[in-house]
Amino acid sequence: MAGQVSRRQALRAVTAAALLVSGTGAGPLQAQTPAAASKGVRVLRIGNQKGLLSLLKARGTLEQKLAPLGVRVTWTEFNAGPVQLEALNVGSIDFGDVGEAPPIFAQAAGAPLAYVASSPPRPQLEALIVPKDSPIQSVADLKGKRLAFNKGSNVQFFLVKLLEKHGLKYSDVQPVFLPPADARAAFERGSVDGWLIWDPFLAAAEVTLQARQIANATDVVNNRGYYFSSLSYAKENADVIGVAIEELNAIDLWARDHRDAAAQELAAIFGLPLTVVQRYLNRGEFGVLPITPEVLDEQQQIADTFLGLKLIPKPLNLRDAAV
Repeated sequence: MAGQVSRRQALRAVTAAALLVSGTGAGPLQAQTPAAASKGVRVLRIGNQKGLLSLLKARGTLEQKLAPLGVRVTWTEFNAGPVQLEALNVGSIDFGDVGEAPPIFAQAAGAPLAYVASSPPRPQLEALIVPKDSPIQSVADLKGKRLAFNKGSNVQFFLVKLLEKHGLKYSDVQPVFLPPADARAAFERGSVDGWLIWDPFLAAAEVTLQARQIANATDVVNNRGYYFSSLSYAKENADVIGVAIEELNAIDLWARDHRDAAAQELAAIFGLPLTVVQRYLNRGEFGVLPITPEVLDEQQQIADTFLGLKLIPKPLNLRDAAV
């Protein structure tokens, strides 16, 4: 019973967190008034990557929950977080899921970003991999090597901290900026020495290419996932954001407790072998958590790291942004 109470409390906290906008210094958001809602059907435009949002999309339960509020839902799939946040910045989507680093680049570029919830730490869901017959055996062997990764994604921060942990600098390797599909092709051709990638792309490379992990993010970075909206959408539609978070938490906890069934559904959705999706889900962490000062401190570390490397043009203050 205590676990059930804790879960309900956590969910209430997450829903409350949806009413606070980080990135602006704004106070509590106001739900759209009945008069505003009566002006016409509202739309929630979701941008998603391959993950549990895909399961929510396939089931259609969010559409059912939002229908009484007069909200229509649309979906667009993206292959990585940076392009999702570009879509947010130009007003093409209202909500989505993303890793740790893309929001920092987006905020530095002036995107009107609102953090609304996070995942628990998920360090095993990203890794540096090499071909099965590669001579690279450790992080120390990476000096001078060509490493593929998606520019501006969470794996870029992972790489910086991984190298730092092993006494190397970011400038000691040769970054090759490629989105996941192109990076896999380069990895298969042998035109890069290693690839920093996240699940389920990671699991697919391990299962179908017998790729070897040199290191995952355990004891390096937390690798949280974030759910985001835009400032303007969150201000006008806090009720919609709250419902979306509740449904995400429900699907996350279901997948945690029914991993085999979830793997079968997702394998069909992704068009991936069942063994790939099972590997991905079996090393994941589940649940939707509120945005706390501690979580924003983690983001602050990323922002400060990228500023020091001159990867973003100006400093950000994540704590002030959450007030």
